[in-house]
Amino acid sequence: MGADLPGGTGLDRRAVAWGLVGVVITMAVTFVGSDRLVWFDAALIGYLYGVIFMVFGVIYRYRVWVRRPPTAMLNRRGWEAFRRRLGRNVAAAPRLVASKLVGQTFIRHRSRSRWAAHQLVFWGCILAAAVTFPLTLGLLHFESVGQRGDRYQVFLSRVGTIEFDAESVIGWFMYHALDVAAVLVLAGVFIFLHRRLREPGALATERSGDFLALVGLFAVSVTGLFLTVSSLWLDGRFYAALSTIHALTVILGLMYLPFGKFFHIFQRPANVGVAYYKQANEEGAQAVCRRCGREFAGVQHVADLQVVLAQLGFDYGADGQAGGSGSGSFQDTCPRCRRAQVALAQSARVSGFG
Repeated sequence: MGADLPGGTGLDRRAVAWGLVGVVITMAVTFVGSDRLVWFDAALIGYLYGVIFMVFGVIYRYRVWVRRPPTAMLNRRGWEAFRRRLGRNVAAAPRLVASKLVGQTFIRHRSRSRWAAHQLVFWGCILAAAVTFPLTLGLLHFESVGQRGDRYQVFLSRVGTIEFDAESVIGWFMYHALDVAAVLVLAGVFIFLHRRLREPGALATERSGDFLALVGLFAVSVTGLFLTVSSLWLDGRFYAALSTIHALTVILGLMYLPFGKFFHIFQRPANVGVAYYKQANEEGAQAVCRRCGREFAGVQHVADLQVVLAQLGFDYGADGQAGGSGSGSFQDTCPRCRRAQVALAQSARVSGFG
């Protein structure tokens, strides 16, 4: 992560600079969007600190991640493939976004329950973010219409938008949008927990960070619902303590986001570029296996893989030739023949399996 410093240690200065730019922009949006802090809620100052930390962390890590050899290669090739057939790719973009980012159909092909859990958490988090971030930055506020105490108008910064009756369905949703988001997230979390505790395949691939992410989502959702319980059914008792606990869970979640499992939220859009790259390779010239003579991958893909492996310090040269391309690279062998060669090498090492 410290490519700009001797020995590759320490902080990446370019990433730090970009992160600081993001922080400045966030603060400027807060100041301007809240009409010079007129509509900024001082009670949300802790949330704002969490957002600022998250912005810096996300930009820093993304900048470092996108400069790594494999990611940099995919990023460059994805844009090249996109520009090569610009008109067709622009037309296909909505379908790819709907499939890869919104519908996440690639998860449904693996498991319907896993896909349902992802969708519940995804839409719950989208709804929560759509309310929480504008409120925290002072971009969203409500004003009563005239002298009526039951009718309000939604303002985005200084721009008035829809009006609603406080006792209508829209009004109920406005007041309870975060509760709806919490219920969606909790439903997804319970499905995830059921899979991870009951299915052998999920248990075999379990990592500590997976449970930490689910615990974080659970804590934020439950403490948020407790605030509504206190307001509606407990006459506000324990509200101060519950709001502090909820704020702590949210702030810690925001600070965890750039460094934990949730960072894939910001990596996922790159899948669209990967789809363009894969399509370009499928339509282009195909590499032929040096062992069996079958086509197995795009020529461009194989060449890019050889370049990236060399940058990472891996030597897959074959026939006594280090690195390189053509017949001297192990990457010019199809996966089926690679498995066969590994088996033959192991057999030779132990003087046969018979």
